[in-house]
Amino acid sequence: MSEEKIEIHRGLKGVYFERSGTTFIDGKAGDLRYRGYSIHDLAQKSSFEETAYLLLHGELPNATELSDFDASLRAARSLPDEVLAIISTLKQAHPMDVLRSAVSALSSFTPGADSKTVDGMRETGIRLTAQVPMIVAAHEALRKGRPVPKPDADLSHAANFLWMITGRKPSAEAAQLMDRDLILHAEHGSNASSFTARVVIGTEATLHAAITAAVAALSGPAHGGAAEDVMRMAQEIGDPARAADYVKAKRAAGEAVTGFGHRVYRTEDPRARHMRDGVEQLSREMGEPRWFAILQAVVDAMKPYARFGVNVNVDFYSGVIYYLNGIAPDLFVPIFAVGRVPGWTVQCLEQLQNNILIRPLTLYDGPEPRAYVPLDQR
Repeated sequence: MSEEKIEIHRGLKGVYFERSGTTFIDGKAGDLRYRGYSIHDLAQKSSFEETAYLLLHGELPNATELSDFDASLRAARSLPDEVLAIISTLKQAHPMDVLRSAVSALSSFTPGADSKTVDGMRETGIRLTAQVPMIVAAHEALRKGRPVPKPDADLSHAANFLWMITGRKPSAEAAQLMDRDLILHAEHGSNASSFTARVVIGTEATLHAAITAAVAALSGPAHGGAAEDVMRMAQEIGDPARAADYVKAKRAAGEAVTGFGHRVYRTEDPRARHMRDGVEQLSREMGEPRWFAILQAVVDAMKPYARFGVNVNVDFYSGVIYYLNGIAPDLFVPIFAVGRVPGWTVQCLEQLQNNILIRPLTLYDGPEPRAYVPLDQR
């Protein structure tokens, strides 16, 4: 009798493990939709608050629903003193380590944090959507020796985050661009951090536990670190005229050019165009057009590789937007998390609606059966 052939899908590449009504991705066509709505329409016409409501509730809100949802987010812009004390204790740590620890600690101070109902978990997710930017902003203030800023109830989610993180009221254009950035990062199917959240929630752990694990997964440079790396690359190049030589040297050494290529997309990441337009606009507004020029010079130098599916991704432009707003590079990945909380939450809600413990197999290829040798005979 012949052995059954077992096919290994490393990294679970190409494996469908569940159905989802949230995010549609066509990597070949470069198509991304949230709940059926094109990412292009949402980026150009929606707000983060409206998009978060769409993800969490399944439909776009009417005016009353959006107002109530927005009010819920604004009301949750606070952190318990005990969590602020933890952030202060860890203030010299990396922002992602602080964020992970603070999200975990919040579970002890959140009423109904152990709820397993859809409504209960959704409310926890809304609260965390408001609190994660508070954590990032509080840590930034404490490590700089400044008082923790107070949220401004008159500002939108994105504008308030910029105000708290930089200490300056953002221009309407800067606030709109950050809002768009959060929309584009709000959800992206079964990526590494969202899959991690599903694995954890599938064990019937709490939403705080699942999102803590998601933050941990996002902290790895293979998942969340591209925006920070792109800004470092742009600074290293320094001048658009040096971009072609930089790319040539990287490719000759067999090294990837950061900000290009994606696990899913074989064409340009559909989110990238909205960040590209924003970088160009903000570069002019801030009087620093060279950063956009450097990025575009890199894109031009990389065009010969597009036929191999190596195209620009969303994080190629995000880092420069953060940099132009005066945001420290080690906060670039936490900003990714600020936008992703609604996506992580809805992934968890979907997992629990028809839950099954996620337990894949590994094919053993170790030693054949062997006899145990007592310690005194080894």
